[in-house]
Amino acid sequence: MPDEELDRLLQHASARRFAQGDAVFEQGGPADSFYLLLHGRLKVTQVTEDGQQIIVRVVHPGDLFGFARALQRTDYPGTATAVAESVTLAWPTELWPSFVEHNPRLAVTAMQTIGERLEEAHVRIREMSTEEVERRVAHTVIRLARKAGKQEKDGIRIDFLISRQDIAEMTGTTLHTVSRILSAWEQLGFVQGGRQKLFVKDISGLETIASGEFRKRQGTASQ
Repeated sequence: MPDEELDRLLQHASARRFAQGDAVFEQGGPADSFYLLLHGRLKVTQVTEDGQQIIVRVVHPGDLFGFARALQRTDYPGTATAVAESVTLAWPTELWPSFVEHNPRLAVTAMQTIGERLEEAHVRIREMSTEEVERRVAHTVIRLARKAGKQEKDGIRIDFLISRQDIAEMTGTTLHTVSRILSAWEQLGFVQGGRQKLFVKDISGLETIASGEFRKRQGTASQ
């Protein structure tokens, strides 16, 4: 955006800092603000009617989030929690219509964000409907590595704390299953785990699992 447009946006913004574990907003709460994440990471969770918690997305720096008004909602559909110390800009929700009207770039960005979320939701639904658990977990770890990974000498480090329970919630499976899968991958040299840490040592190996080729090769080798 040109400087003058940015200045107009920032006149109405307030900066907020959230420690790890703090909630930016909670599911069902009044959607009184929308946000831009400047620094850190957030996870957005939903609690289903039967009390199950699932992680619906991870918010990365540069992402717009919490704009329930654009979805014709007056409440937040999920809870956004900081998984690392995070800094946001926040605007009052009532400003959303005028912001979109006077800032075409913001409107386009919001539309792109909604489109990306819908596509991601469709992909996850397809994976959960058609793929075995190990492939779903591989897809999830690959997405995390690409969106939130820090390239290092021996691989890609996920640069925020993520537990095996988090991955279970993202893939619609159990903690026990994710633990078993990650332990097997560690033996294969694909990943290196730890307490709420994940290091991808061989992303191409995970890609063969995600595509189903790994099991095919194993089946061929055993014949």
